[in-house]
Amino acid sequence: MESLSAFDIIKIGIGPSSSHTMGPWSAALLFLNYLNEQHKLSDVIKIRTYLYGSLAKTGKGHGTDIAVMMGLSNENFNTIDTDSILKKVETIKKNGLIHPSEGIAIPFDDEKDILFEYKKSLNLHPNGMQFDALLKDGTILSREYFSTGGGFVMTPDDAGDANKQIKTPYPCNSAQELLSNCTKLNLRISELIMLNETAWRSEAETRKQALHIWSEIKDCIFRGINKSGTLPGGLNVRRRAYDINNHLLHGQKFSHADEWIKTIKKGPNDFNTVNKWVSVFALAVNEENASFGRIVTAPTNGASGVIPAVLMYAYCFVPYFGEEEIVNFIITAGEIGTLYKKEATISAAMGGCQAEIGVSSSMAAAGLTEALGGRKEQVLQAAEIAMEHHLGMTCDPIGGLVQIPCIERNCMGAIKAITASNIAMESDSSAARLNLDNVINTMWETAIDMNTKYKETSEGGLAKIPVNISEC
Repeated sequence: MESLSAFDIIKIGIGPSSSHTMGPWSAALLFLNYLNEQHKLSDVIKIRTYLYGSLAKTGKGHGTDIAVMMGLSNENFNTIDTDSILKKVETIKKNGLIHPSEGIAIPFDDEKDILFEYKKSLNLHPNGMQFDALLKDGTILSREYFSTGGGFVMTPDDAGDANKQIKTPYPCNSAQELLSNCTKLNLRISELIMLNETAWRSEAETRKQALHIWSEIKDCIFRGINKSGTLPGGLNVRRRAYDINNHLLHGQKFSHADEWIKTIKKGPNDFNTVNKWVSVFALAVNEENASFGRIVTAPTNGASGVIPAVLMYAYCFVPYFGEEEIVNFIITAGEIGTLYKKEATISAAMGGCQAEIGVSSSMAAAGLTEALGGRKEQVLQAAEIAMEHHLGMTCDPIGGLVQIPCIERNCMGAIKAITASNIAMESDSSAARLNLDNVINTMWETAIDMNTKYKETSEGGLAKIPVNISEC
C-alpha cells in the first residue's frame, strides 16, 4: 500500500474546497504539463473542460470553474495573491482569453469552455473531469482526472505503480500496525512518525515544515478575526469570528498574531470563555476558506478549521505547550489522516461529511492526546472516540457553498476532538471495546451504504431547504 507523509494530509491550501477547488486547479496544471510534455501547448487553439458528478452539482458553489480558469492560467494556489483571484477571473472573462504560458493566448469563453455535466459521472470517482485540447491540425488531446479529496488528484493510469512509491522504514497501513511498530521499537507514536518521515526529508526539515504549518495556522486565524461583513456566494452569511473576538477582547486591536495570542493567554480561562475561543478559531479559518483565502488543508478544506482550532486552543490554554508539542500534534494528526485515506476516504463526495469533519476531528483528538503526553493506546482511542460520534454525518452544503452547515460543523468537530482526548486521557485503554480500525472500517461501510444525495451533491439533507440565494 502507498506510503503517505503526514504533510500529504496536512498542507497549505486555498479555499473553498480541497476536492472541488484545489483538485481541479491541480488537474488543470497537470493538463498543461501534459501538453508541454507532448510539445503541443503552442499548437492549442481551444481548451474545453467537462466537470462530472459532484464536481458539476456543487461546482459553482465551490468555485470549481474559477479554479479551472486559474489552473489553465498556470497560476499556483500556494503562491498566488488570493485577493487577486477574482480580478484575474474578471480579466479572463472580459478579454475572452486564457494564458497557459507566457506568450501564449488561447480564446476562452467560460460559459462554453467549462461545461457542467450534471447528469453524467465518470467511473472511478464522483469528482471526475476531462480536459480536451483542440490543436491547429484538428487533433484533440484528452485527459481524465479525478479529485479524490484533500487536494489529491489521480488519473485512470494511477492504479498504483508500486515501483514509484516511497517506502517508509516501518509502514503503518492500519492503526494496529502503527501500534505494533511503536511497541516493537519502544517508541511513542510521534517518535515513530518522525522516523518514517525521514523517507521524505530529514528530521530537522520535518520539524521546520510542521512549524511552518503552525505559522500559517496562526496567520490564517488572525486574518479571519480581522475581517467583517458577509461571505461571497449569495447566502449573505455574516462573518462571526470578527464579532465574537471583538466582544471577548473588548474591541482591542492588534498588529500581529503573536500579540493577539499573548492577550488571549492573559485573559479569562473559564470553561465558557475557552469554549467561545475554540469557536472563534474554527470560524475564523472557515470564513477565510469560504472566501478563497489561504488555509491549511487538514485533511480537506471543508474541515480545515478543526485542527487549527484544537491546536490554537492547546497553545493558548494548556500550560507548557510549546514548539515540541506543536510538532508532535501536527505529525500525529497527519499520520492518523493517512489511515483514513488508505482504509476509507477523506472525500465527502465518496463518504459524506463523516469523511471530512469526522476525519479531522479524529486527527485532532489524536494529535492533542499525543502532545499532552498520552500513551500510544490513548492516542488511538481518542481518534476512535472522535470518529465514532461523527459516523453517518451527511454532506449537504446549501447552494453548494462551503458555508451552511459546513462552517459551524468545524466548531462542533473541534469541541468533540477536545472531549475525545479528555476521555481517552482519563481512560484505561485496555478496557475499550472498539479500536480505531473498527471505526475506520465502519465509516467506510457507512459511506458505501450512504445514499448519493447525501454525498456533496446538494440534493439532500439541509441542502433541500429552500433558501434565497441572491447571487452565485
